Amino acid sequence: MRMKLAVTAAMALSALPLTASAEGEVNIYSYRQAYLLEPLLNAFEQETGIKANVVFAKQGLAERLEREGRNSPADVVMTVDISRLNELVERDLVQPVDNDVLEENIPENLRHPEGKWFALTTRGRLIFVSKERVEEGAITTYEQLADDKWEGRICTRSGKHPYNIALFSSMIAHHGEAETEQWLEGLKDNLARKPQGGDRDQIKAIAEGVCDVAIGNSYYYGNMLQDESQRPIAEQVRLVFPNAEGRGTHVNISGISLTNSAPNRENAIKLMEFLSSPEAQRIYAEANTEYPANPAVEPSGLVTEWGEINPDNLSLQEIADHRNAAVKLVDRVDYDGE
Repeated sequence: MRMKLAVTAAMALSALPLTASAEGEVNIYSYRQAYLLEPLLNAFEQETGIKANVVFAKQGLAERLEREGRNSPADVVMTVDISRLNELVERDLVQPVDNDVLEENIPENLRHPEGKWFALTTRGRLIFVSKERVEEGAITTYEQLADDKWEGRICTRSGKHPYNIALFSSMIAHHGEAETEQWLEGLKDNLARKPQGGDRDQIKAIAEGVCDVAIGNSYYYGNMLQDESQRPIAEQVRLVFPNAEGRGTHVNISGISLTNSAPNRENAIKLMEFLSSPEAQRIYAEANTEYPANPAVEPSGLVTEWGEINPDNLSLQEIADHRNAAVKLVDRVDYDGE
């Protein structure tokens, strides 16, 4: 109970300064929600005796690190999406970690080439389809989203959202900019409405008959199934793991980076090692219906009911390298326009 209260208090009082260096402590800046971190950090303190202090924010942590500079109390940043992790690298806010445990536990394509970020969980960018209006097997790849048969039948959130930008970046990596632009134009032509809302809203739109096909992260579907009020909506869609028979389904990540300041560096490394361990991987993945990044850990809980995912093994750093090109394509085809 003491650890739970400490974590909750730190998140609630995120505007208050943390003590930079403190024996037996580690300071975390996080975009991830409190309920996802509490069981992890409880287990970490029980195993190591190290207390974790957390500052939670929906945005602005990179800017905060930049302002604080070498005086920042933050040891690590825990966040979601490859673009946010890559932003930390591009702003030179994080340092490389050369660590045998992390390199053994996290596959090469799910970590920065120089160890500046490491994935902790993965989530598939899936296609959701109406059980009633779309036959099983009617769509099996991302490429087919641009087929004429889906004209006026697809819903997505904004093309500029990081989750979609990462998907579009992966398409560039596989097909090049010219072919991806043509595909993106076809996808836009097939939209049932102007891009809007979040991933859950796309599933709701299918249930409401606005569209028959949508794009979304796997864990949103899982979260809806676990919510009694949203379960009936989620149960109206079928999951499709795109490109499962080919290159594999595009995945994004949650991850962790060691800050340049890291006043409690040794404790921070212990935390990073722990989070990559089988015990922590199971806790973290189950908390948000995600997949473990450590390939030695089998998925568990609700996600096992969906069938095995065949993830695209493309390096996420390569995907991040195409981000700017993807953003330009979204603007060029006016994806978010009427």
